[in-house]
Amino acid sequence: MGLGKLTLCLWVFFGVLVGIASAQLSTTFYSSSCPNVLATIKAAVKSAVSTEARMGASLLRLHFHDCFVNGCDASVLLDGSTGEKSAGPNANSLRGFDVIDTIKSQVEKLCPGVVSCADILTVAARDATVALGGPSWSVPLGRRDSTTASLSAANSNLPGPASSLSALITAFSNKGFTAKEMVALSGSHTIGQSRCTVFRSRVYNETNIDSQFATSVQSKCPSAGGDNNLSPLDVTSPTSFDNAYFKNLQSNKGLLHSDQELFNGGSTDAQVNAYSTNSASFFTDFANAMVKMGNLSPLTGTSGQIRTNCRKTN
Repeated sequence: MGLGKLTLCLWVFFGVLVGIASAQLSTTFYSSSCPNVLATIKAAVKSAVSTEARMGASLLRLHFHDCFVNGCDASVLLDGSTGEKSAGPNANSLRGFDVIDTIKSQVEKLCPGVVSCADILTVAARDATVALGGPSWSVPLGRRDSTTASLSAANSNLPGPASSLSALITAFSNKGFTAKEMVALSGSHTIGQSRCTVFRSRVYNETNIDSQFATSVQSKCPSAGGDNNLSPLDVTSPTSFDNAYFKNLQSNKGLLHSDQELFNGGSTDAQVNAYSTNSASFFTDFANAMVKMGNLSPLTGTSGQIRTNCRKTN
C-alpha cells in the first residue's frame, strides 16, 4: 500500500474512532446500567438548594468552571495544591464540593463504578437551574473522569470579573461559543452571590453604575476589609432564575465589571435588551448553550476513568 493510501486509511480509521467517541454521549446512557441515577441526583440537588438557595448557583458555577478547563471531565473536583481548586478564579470561591460528594456516595450505592463525577456535575447544574425556577433541558451523558487537573489552564481559560467585553467574547469564542451564547450563559448571574473583594473596585471607582445601587452595595462592602462579605449578583430576585439580571444591566446595576460590560454601549447591548423583554427566548438560548457547554471535550469510551471518590483518582 502506498504512503498516501496508508495515511488516508489511518485518517479514516481515527475519524471513525472519534465519531464513535463523540457519539457515545446519549441522554439514555444510564437507562439500563443505572436507571434511577437522574432521580437520585435531582432529589439531592433539590434538597441542597432548599437548604441554601445559593447552592443552586454554586453547583451551576462548578460545572462551568469544570468545562472551561480541558473539557467537562470533573477535573475541577480533584484535591491537591497543584489542581484547579487552587487557581485564582477558584480558590476560596468555588463551593458545592460537599454536595457533589453526597450525590456521588448515593449513586455509588445504587450502581457502583458506573456513573462518572463529570456526569453528576453536568446533571446537577441542570437540576440546580430548575430548582430555582429556570429552564430544563435533556442532558447527554456518558462522560468519564480525568485523572489530572491543570492549575495553569484554570488560571488562563476562565474569564474573570474584571474582564472587558472583548475579553469575554474571546474567552467564550475560544470554547466555540458565539457572543449571543456568551450573553445567554452570563444570565446565570441572575442567581448567586459574589464576594466584596471581587466587586469592590466597581462599586467605588466606576461611573457606569447606578448611584443608589453603589451606595447600597458599599454598605456591605467597605473600601478596606470585609473581603468575604457577600452581595447578590441580581439585586432584584437573587434566588429566582429569571431575566431580571438583564433588566438590572439596563439600569446600570450590574454587580461585576464583567456583567456591566454586556450593556455599556457595545455590541451586546441589543442582546441584553432582547432578553430583558423576552424571558422565554433567554431560557431557550440558555438551555441550548448549556447543552453545548456540556459537550466540551468530554472523555468517553476507554479514556479517563469512573472515579469512586470525586476528589481523587482511583
